[in-house]
Amino acid sequence: MMPTNVADPTYFHKVVDCQWACPAHTPVPEYIRLIAQGRYDDAYMVNWVSNVFPGILGRTCDRPCEPACRRGRVEEKQATKPEPVAICRLKRVAADFKSDGIRAIIPRPLPKNGKRVACVGAGPASLTVARDLVSQGYAVTIFDGDAKAGGFMRTQVPRFRLPEEVIDEECGYILNLGVEFKSGRYIGSMKELLGEGWDAIFVGCGAPRGRDLQIDGREEAKADIHIGIDWLASVFFGHVTAVKKRVIVLGGGNTAMDCCRSARRLGADDVKVIVRSTFEDMKASPWEKEDAMHEGIPIIPCHTPKAFLHDNGKLVGMRFELVESVYDAKGRRTLKPTGQPDVDFECDEVLVAVGQENAFPWIERDSGIAFDEWGMPTVDPVTFQSNLPHVFFGGDAAFGPKNIITAVAHGHEAAVSIDRLLHEEPVTQRPPPHVNLMSQKMGLHEWSYDNAVSNDLRFKVPWTDAEKALKSIKVEVELGFDLPTAFKEAQRCLNCDVQTVFSDKLCIECDACVDICPTDCISFTGDADEPELRLQLSAPALNTEQALYVSAPLKTQRVMVKDEDVCLHCGLCAERCPTGAWDMQKFLLLTTKAGPACRDAKTTSAVRVETLA
Repeated sequence: MMPTNVADPTYFHKVVDCQWACPAHTPVPEYIRLIAQGRYDDAYMVNWVSNVFPGILGRTCDRPCEPACRRGRVEEKQATKPEPVAICRLKRVAADFKSDGIRAIIPRPLPKNGKRVACVGAGPASLTVARDLVSQGYAVTIFDGDAKAGGFMRTQVPRFRLPEEVIDEECGYILNLGVEFKSGRYIGSMKELLGEGWDAIFVGCGAPRGRDLQIDGREEAKADIHIGIDWLASVFFGHVTAVKKRVIVLGGGNTAMDCCRSARRLGADDVKVIVRSTFEDMKASPWEKEDAMHEGIPIIPCHTPKAFLHDNGKLVGMRFELVESVYDAKGRRTLKPTGQPDVDFECDEVLVAVGQENAFPWIERDSGIAFDEWGMPTVDPVTFQSNLPHVFFGGDAAFGPKNIITAVAHGHEAAVSIDRLLHEEPVTQRPPPHVNLMSQKMGLHEWSYDNAVSNDLRFKVPWTDAEKALKSIKVEVELGFDLPTAFKEAQRCLNCDVQTVFSDKLCIECDACVDICPTDCISFTGDADEPELRLQLSAPALNTEQALYVSAPLKTQRVMVKDEDVCLHCGLCAERCPTGAWDMQKFLLLTTKAGPACRDAKTTSAVRVETLA
């Protein structure tokens, strides 16, 4: 194999699995260490720079970082189910325990630069664009039909998961930077908006239309059948305050989980979730399914809706066909009837949560914006620019329904594009991240970080008493970690950003590092092609998604190979090495945001976040 190019920022970024998996590339181990040190304001600001909404995401994030966490892989030999670090809930710790002085830490905007930017919709993507651009002196105006900012974070996420005061606080941090928020202003015409002379327009209006289910009985029983996302919004606005006793929720995503748990709190005695797929194939996050079942809500898989049953227009039940999932050679799923008799379930009300669609009735098709055959705008997946150069899309409005953290990532990239466009620089040239690699050595056998690997299993987040929680839709269920538990959970982090950096010129091939490594991830062996090399290590490296760290040929013509997949970043190899060939160096990657750092590299340089120093 070719020696690993550790000068390429992407290599060590990929080793920080959690940060690599996060769409906004939040420096996860960095803020977890700050929490362990009691530096909650600094931990909050690390998050605020990257993901904008630490308190909101600490409760509602889809957590793509956690399945990527190496902790779950290195625990596989334990008797209990291995679990990742509670990254999401530690984010909430930073938000819950920050000081009242956090507002003073948030950077003040630069003087106005004369450029005006409009954002359509006040969801997470638009708020991110506004935060990034107003900080750089742009005059940013957000238009939204609702009275408060937040978009679907406010109207579709139930209060028992996300208290409104958290939304108010974190949206307020952005609006108080000088963003003009025009509430109650629904944009009804793109052509009209284009005629107002904005220097750039960002469309972050989400995917506001829930999919319906047109089967027998739909029209006759329509009074008791509701579209999930519309129903959740009606609950938020107080238009719906109660439900009937027997409720069926159709769909297997997170919206379905929010619907069933909300219905339970609004008075339903019998709530069922019925889904076409298998339980394992449901789109809902595993913890969302677990939370619903914890509250006594059964999930019934492999049932396809056939009809709404009614008695003179009054809904009395639903009929389902039993199906099974069949997969082809490429893993594509087909639902096939089992041939068993149809099954009827009694119910008084149905919530349809089978997906969301984009709707752009306000964008005239002669406005100059191109749409594809599915009715979606033609958007560049890197720059988020439409075919009209000064119109950008992001969040669910760009590529369909995703989640909050993806919308935030879109907002950052769109803001970079807008900043470059309005400085007459090509938007397709993306700025590099700020990267730093710094030794953690404080002495021969001492590091500036805690490198002891905790044997603790994942700690449970305490819940409000079930009887109390189920009586009100406004009582928050999860209480968050207290500080002693947060510290112990933070200690489970393996510090994957503190990299083992190898110098082949200093190595004397004594194999001391091989002897001391607790996971047998270091080998000295003859060079070979990657498939063969993976099999001839001390412990075969079978996870091909994780890179091998391969040195240049040593004096014996052997190579050092380290399996990054199971490395504990404990530093024992560097402590044992007699020549200092191994060093523990903290890798910090900060994606470049709008501002001087994202522009022409000849005249600007990357800006370091001082709270990380």
